[in-house]
Amino acid sequence: MKTTVLAGSAIALSLLGSAALAAACPNSDAKRDSKTAHSNAAQVVLAAHVTETATTTMPDKNIVQTAMGNENFSTLVTAIKAANLADALSGNGPFTVFAPTNAAFAKVDKAALAALLKDPEALASVLKYHVVSGKVLAADVTKLSGAVTLEGQRIDIDTSSGVKVDNAKVTSTDIVCSNGVIHVIDTVLMPSTKNLVETAVAAGSFKTLAKALDAAGLTSTLEGDGPFTVFAPTDEAFAKLPKDTLANLLKPENREQLKGILLYHVVPGRIYSDAAVKAGSAKTIQGASLAIAVKSGKAMVNNAGLVKTDIDASNGVIHVIDTVVMPPAK
Repeated sequence: MKTTVLAGSAIALSLLGSAALAAACPNSDAKRDSKTAHSNAAQVVLAAHVTETATTTMPDKNIVQTAMGNENFSTLVTAIKAANLADALSGNGPFTVFAPTNAAFAKVDKAALAALLKDPEALASVLKYHVVSGKVLAADVTKLSGAVTLEGQRIDIDTSSGVKVDNAKVTSTDIVCSNGVIHVIDTVLMPSTKNLVETAVAAGSFKTLAKALDAAGLTSTLEGDGPFTVFAPTDEAFAKLPKDTLANLLKPENREQLKGILLYHVVPGRIYSDAAVKAGSAKTIQGASLAIAVKSGKAMVNNAGLVKTDIDASNGVIHVIDTVVMPPAK
């Protein structure tokens, strides 16, 4: 297979992953820090992986046909067919595919892979997590800290040492197809399979939030399809409330008041941090809007500081805040 490098291309895409919030909020997800500082070095590393002769010939094979013509992608092709995605990935696109090799699939537990190949829906979710809408060449990948996939969740792009997509190394780039481009990775990417509540419980710092959700009858809601964006107060955030406030809110007779407060922390849809800051506000399920801004170099949601962002769940995304925000009085 020939690897094609199109020098100087600039594909403009609306992909999430700007470094603006990382600069404004130093404590945000570490995987997204220092993107700009390492961009040039990462481009050199990416270029070093491209070992075949460059060509300007327009490709005549689509993504699936290209993968089928490379024996290193035989497991990927089998998975694409088993997930009923061959037609979609043969369509107009364009698509950017982070393609795991056979060696990458060999790292997956054999029983788990066999089970996936028998479950088209779950397999399709995994494969879509490797695909980004649009044609993003290597030079453009290095300018991103993340990108939203067709699965809905966001992959993280780290250029601090080589280029990594989540926990996978990019080993070859810019295999240009008629309907997009393929970048080769050495590990199969896995989207989160835990819902918002499960993700919060697993984090260990949202025990009070989980208890409050139960008391308000909202646990099943946030375990549902969504997607939702949750600005999640930590246990320490709830501890800032006056002693009697939380105890009273947890009483059955105050259930509706508690429900309103919690829903003021939930926004419909999956909204990542950079988009939230750019929007400046977000209307919550409770009805009122949250103000989102950078103040004195710190990203804020109303009076709460954003301490960690973009924690993916199967049905949404969590942003961690250090203060419980209260809805305006009606």
